[in-house]
Amino acid sequence: MTAPTFLVTGALGCIGAWTLRHLNDRNARVVATDLGSDPVRPRLLMSEEELARITWAKLDVTDTEAVSQIVRDQGVTHIVHLAGLQIPFCKANPALGASVNVTGTINIFEAARHHGVRGLSYASSLGVLGPASDYDTWPLPDSALPNPGTLYGVYKVANESSARVYAADWGVGSVGLRPYTVYGVGRDQGVTADCAKAILAAVAGRPFHIRFGGDVALQHASDVAEIFIRCAEAESPDAHVFNLRGDVTTVEHFADQIRAAVDTADLSVEPSPLPFPADLSDAGVQGLLGTVPHTPLADAIAQDVAAYRRLLAENLIDLAQLDA
Repeated sequence: MTAPTFLVTGALGCIGAWTLRHLNDRNARVVATDLGSDPVRPRLLMSEEELARITWAKLDVTDTEAVSQIVRDQGVTHIVHLAGLQIPFCKANPALGASVNVTGTINIFEAARHHGVRGLSYASSLGVLGPASDYDTWPLPDSALPNPGTLYGVYKVANESSARVYAADWGVGSVGLRPYTVYGVGRDQGVTADCAKAILAAVAGRPFHIRFGGDVALQHASDVAEIFIRCAEAESPDAHVFNLRGDVTTVEHFADQIRAAVDTADLSVEPSPLPFPADLSDAGVQGLLGTVPHTPLADAIAQDVAAYRRLLAENLIDLAQLDA
């Protein structure tokens, strides 16, 4: 059997950057793709020498032939598919959102089908679910019925359903993962990025207001990336969709943990909760992987504080993100 070659789409995003970091630590052969070419976030986590080990390529996942060609020509055996547009972008341009998030994912499955890909994981989202009031079983199982309130969520439901058909009709197995509030170095876009930004602001000595509160499931980007990799490595013949759990807590407690790590932290929290359930079961992904990577909250914050201090000292991180 040939040595694994991993294709990572959306490699310049936060989870993408951490995925590259972990694959590099494995000495895996990696093909990293995105529409952009400047590895801003990967550079926060990896040295220039480490970045040079990766094969970089521009890829528009809406281009069926281009996706097929890179999988074929690079001898890709495993795919971690992270490319996609977030909620605000899908709302602003629904047609583009559908093209990237749905057609782009179909193109990935088609390439996997035709070119012998052995393992595939892809990013779904907790956005497929409705509000907590829709459900009455806790922790919420993977089988909870979707009820998306955004086009983004609708597109992710389409991907989960497509994955089941590809497994049933063509034997293309996959694992879809539903991250919730991901935090860590490199997370700088979207409302839920406020948790990561709060740690950076505390280290930088800047006041910061987290724009949501209440119950939340917090998942460190390093752990999430490792789960994506392991799910691709599992080479499942079936179509799975799994919730992620991480630390189920409150935003207020998260802010207190930052204050414990950085005693000068000046943080405030909006009381309004996010419109998604937080108490999620991860029994499904545990069943597949056995042990699910999880860095305890206090340890993850301490790691991020140390990383941000280094990045600020070396002038490697842009504080303009705190005002976005």
